[in-house]
Amino acid sequence: MTETRRRLAQELGVVAGFDDPKAPLEQYHTPPDLAAHIVHLADLQDDVEGRTVLDLGAGTGMLTLGAALRGPARAVGVEIDPAPLATARRNERRVGARADIEWIRADATDAPLCPPSREDVTVLMNPPFGAQRGNEHADRAFLATAARLAGVSYSVHNEGSREFVEAFAADEGGEVTHAFSAELDLPRQFDFHEADAEVIDVEVYRIAWG
Repeated sequence: MTETRRRLAQELGVVAGFDDPKAPLEQYHTPPDLAAHIVHLADLQDDVEGRTVLDLGAGTGMLTLGAALRGPARAVGVEIDPAPLATARRNERRVGARADIEWIRADATDAPLCPPSREDVTVLMNPPFGAQRGNEHADRAFLATAARLAGVSYSVHNEGSREFVEAFAADEGGEVTHAFSAELDLPRQFDFHEADAEVIDVEVYRIAWG
């Protein structure tokens, strides 16, 4: 882990998670190490500094605040649930980022945003995987929103999603340019969880949208 990425993960360690997570929304806290990895990669690709960064399904603001620490023109967190948004605002004060940060309560898959230029927008997101019955392929709608709003996106998906992500990107005139595997630590927070904690394998994709 590089020093910059390690420092970013430490700064994000103060970000509080969900007080009352909702299973239908698949609300899980993005670990600071994973958020730092995503933001650091985006930073290395010149996808953060001076740009508008959108966090779709921002939850308590982990990716929004990670981007805000790396010099964007502005960082915008979009979240439908008001409770984690309130936590995100408190987290903003904890992190102390100096960037222009906005929090918007809205459905991230129908975000009321119209950037003047998609080429100046980066999306960072850890969308629901669609693991809940009736919510299958939930990440598809998030990718569609990213394709509409951004020139480039970074997104977290369940293991084994590469074929789907590459096909979806190609259908929208985009291309997967980077991909890496990671682990997501899930504490026991819902009644259907059997173990006290679980580590699941995930995949992160950078997509350049056409």
